[in-house]
Amino acid sequence: MTATGTRVQTARGADCALRSFGDPADPAVLYFHSALGSVGDEEFLAALAGLGYRVLAPEMPGYGSSTGEGLLEDMLDFTLHGWDVADALGLDELVLIGHSMGGMLAAEMAALCPGRVKALVLVAPVGLWRDDRPVVDLFSLLPFQFAEVLFADQASGAALLTGGVDFDDLDALSEFFIANARRLGTAGKILFPIPDRRLSKRLYRVRCPVLVVWGDQDRYIDPSYAEEWTSRITGASAIRLAGAGHMVPFERAAELGQAVREFLAGS
Repeated sequence: MTATGTRVQTARGADCALRSFGDPADPAVLYFHSALGSVGDEEFLAALAGLGYRVLAPEMPGYGSSTGEGLLEDMLDFTLHGWDVADALGLDELVLIGHSMGGMLAAEMAALCPGRVKALVLVAPVGLWRDDRPVVDLFSLLPFQFAEVLFADQASGAALLTGGVDFDDLDALSEFFIANARRLGTAGKILFPIPDRRLSKRLYRVRCPVLVVWGDQDRYIDPSYAEEWTSRITGASAIRLAGAGHMVPFERAAELGQAVREFLAGS
């Protein structure tokens, strides 16, 4: 199943690319991507749509062709942007899914407006912090280290992240680094210097069913953080997917889709 590409404009003025998967008549799921952007998540989103959901995946300002990153300065701005996107799409009560940075955003949205979220799926989310197991600093990594930290299969990860860029082509190399700097510049507003914006103090407000999913080979955020999340959200459950690193939607697309379907069917 391929995505339909459109755009969504928020009341505040952000203009974001939007990928839509599935039948518009199916129950809506709003998905937020990681700090890397939408790279590698399409198979998972298509699989989820094939299981009977209409998946809407907006691209954050500062990523790809989406604009309006100057409107986002802090965690509240990002959270309100998420709800502005939902409003622009005409979504009221909805299912939220977020991966990594997108998980942090989805959790903040559920804490801010708990009555609007029917279910919440957090895939290896950032947002909590343990001094004894610190999250890796993405902003200190050299380009070749991203695949080592984020993927269980580092060779596949490196191929995905470079996207076929010919690094002997100086123009292509320049475009790659500029786009990467723009993405991380946006993400840095809520992830730098550490990805902790005191979300832990607000998680008590989340009252919908919550599933936390983690890859058991995650080298970016230790998988033990799954229990940190479930201990702070009443009734939340967690599962780990074997052989997956941090990029679970890419490395375990079908398994993740099935896990989400089973969770939503029981919610």
